[in-house]
Amino acid sequence: MKKKMLTTVFALAVVLGTSATTNPIKKTVKVESSTITWVGKKVLGQHTGTIALKDGEIEMEDGKLVGGNFTVDMSTITVTDLEAGKGKEKLEGHLNSEDFFGVEAHPTATFVITDVAQSGDGYSVVGDLTIKGITESIKVKMNANDTSASTTFAVDRTKFGIKYGSASFIDGLKDKAINDEFELTVNLNY
Repeated sequence: MKKKMLTTVFALAVVLGTSATTNPIKKTVKVESSTITWVGKKVLGQHTGTIALKDGEIEMEDGKLVGGNFTVDMSTITVTDLEAGKGKEKLEGHLNSEDFFGVEAHPTATFVITDVAQSGDGYSVVGDLTIKGITESIKVKMNANDTSASTTFAVDRTKFGIKYGSASFIDGLKDKAINDEFELTVNLNY
């Protein structure tokens, strides 16, 4: 009787222990149908554009977001508010230069989720954002379900060594100053 009871307790412990630790389901991001748009503002206006994902994955457990990571192809920076021959190529070239993202030396940027907490009907996500080889922890609000995730958040470019046109570092810019923060809207399909 004692042996049977011990065997039952052991079996129960194995079953409960195994069910308590599940492996997250990794879902590959469909880069061709996912989008990243950006808005950069300055004193006298703003510019908008897109940038493409290179790859990424979302991790779900029991239908809830638990992790993920993404790589952005920095060579795909485009400007959408200017026409070809009317400043578009010039601005795209400048964004690719060392003044901004230094794409030749830093062809990708990454975001790795380090912590996720339920927040209302979405998630509070903390992750390591790496731009130009500099990594900063940022916090974003994200909505996610079984097939897609989305977020909009601001990035302080000066934390990544991008100080061109920043009134925080250069005096006397007046109406030529560019905001330190730019906004990203990310829509992921997986």
